[in-house]
Amino acid sequence: MPAKTPVNDTPVIEMRGITKRFLDNVANDQIDFTLRAGEICALLGENGAGKTTLMNILFGYYSFDEGSIAIRGEEVALASPKDAIANGIGMIHQHFTLVPTQTVLENIVIGTKDEKRFFLNLKGAHKKLLDIQEQFGLHVDPDARVWTLSIGQQQKVEILKALYRNSSVLIMDEPTAVLAPQETVDLFKTLRVLAEQGRSVIFISHKLHEVMEISDRVVVLRNGRVVNQKRTADTDVKELANMMVGREVLERIERKAVEPGEPVLEISDLTVLNDKGLEAVKKFSLTVRRGEILGIAGVSGNGQTELCEVLFGVRNVETGTVRIGGEPLRLGHPLSSVRSGLARIPEDRIYMGLLMDMTVEDNLQLENHWTERFAKNGLRRFDEIAANSQTLITDYSIKTDGKDAPAKSLSGGNLQKVILARELSSEPEVVLASQPTRGLDVGATEYIRQRMVEEKVRGAGVVLVSDDLDEVMGLSDRIIVMYEGEIMGEVVGSGADREQIGLWMTGVGS
Repeated sequence: MPAKTPVNDTPVIEMRGITKRFLDNVANDQIDFTLRAGEICALLGENGAGKTTLMNILFGYYSFDEGSIAIRGEEVALASPKDAIANGIGMIHQHFTLVPTQTVLENIVIGTKDEKRFFLNLKGAHKKLLDIQEQFGLHVDPDARVWTLSIGQQQKVEILKALYRNSSVLIMDEPTAVLAPQETVDLFKTLRVLAEQGRSVIFISHKLHEVMEISDRVVVLRNGRVVNQKRTADTDVKELANMMVGREVLERIERKAVEPGEPVLEISDLTVLNDKGLEAVKKFSLTVRRGEILGIAGVSGNGQTELCEVLFGVRNVETGTVRIGGEPLRLGHPLSSVRSGLARIPEDRIYMGLLMDMTVEDNLQLENHWTERFAKNGLRRFDEIAANSQTLITDYSIKTDGKDAPAKSLSGGNLQKVILARELSSEPEVVLASQPTRGLDVGATEYIRQRMVEEKVRGAGVVLVSDDLDEVMGLSDRIIVMYEGEIMGEVVGSGADREQIGLWMTGVGS
């Protein structure tokens, strides 16, 4: 592990007694948080622990009900992000806030102004940007359109945007969620340079191995309170996970050996266009057998989403065929996918997986309300529906105020459990799980990964699409890597080489 940069004891940020309530819910409860100059501090906690609320307060999105914030020793009022930026605080969200059609330079100068000029001095801004790039080793073509950049390069633009505004504190929310391993290495090099320059970083992540590698100190929140904080050198991944959840957490899910059966999912010569009319999936062929987990790795944007949407029935194909259980699948027809025995776990659980204004029970019924068990002569069998809903809530440990609670009242992990309960309770032939643990805390992640293994043991064919390489390598019996819509490489899960997979993810062949 690389040596950490010595941290200055001077506090840059001091948050004292921060309390924030949303009606009867206390999101932050008397939180004290300090950040020092040159420090990389990891902020950890389960979904709903209060991390995002605390950082939104620091960045001026939310006001607090009680407490105080001091920056460099002076108490401040942060009424908006503009106030936070003026005080040297920048926030880089997991989902970037860039304008794809504009250039790198145009994105960076958006919202800035030159007090001496009516119009922006783009020539001067160009020079300033190049100076910052040279200082921090963040090289991106200022004239490139953002849509032409890789995810890693777009993240560099977000960092450059903050540095251009002279931010001395960077809040980074899940910064490695969609990066390839090599891009994560580059990001960490940048963060270390920032720390050496005396800037500070708040690093929010669920990837505890990365937290151990990059941070100087960890602060753990649970139920809106600080439950522990330690120097990173004095703790380990297992202890951090246990502190976050408040119980013993399995550090690794057992892969479990199962003899694969006959093919259950067969994809032949599939070609799919993206929303721009370009080929996202190119002559793609794949076979998945019963009793195996096939992991699909790759940097986001290389055809994985379009492939899943075709199998879900929500995107048409140009060419190719799909068979499930030996029977041809009617493509472009969601109900056919459901009836064929395909469990669909979409990457966007809120917009594609659930109807947030409807109840938990309604969401549990979305794909099976038409079956004989729950309907007779066109009328719903409400007693059977209610009994099934309660059984699934119990069996899948869904934390909710009841089956009639609106879905939007649930945490991210519990929303995902609703989808799992709906999809897996019918004992599907194929489970297609796209980013099933993205944005979830360590406890919910553990639960969902265990369920994937259980489906494999039951005899289903499981397709795991994930940007999290640790997840793919830890669960998969076989791994393929997608790059620009094609299979770049394939390897047996137990013999997977992380470096080789990382190279395939960036388009470098074997």
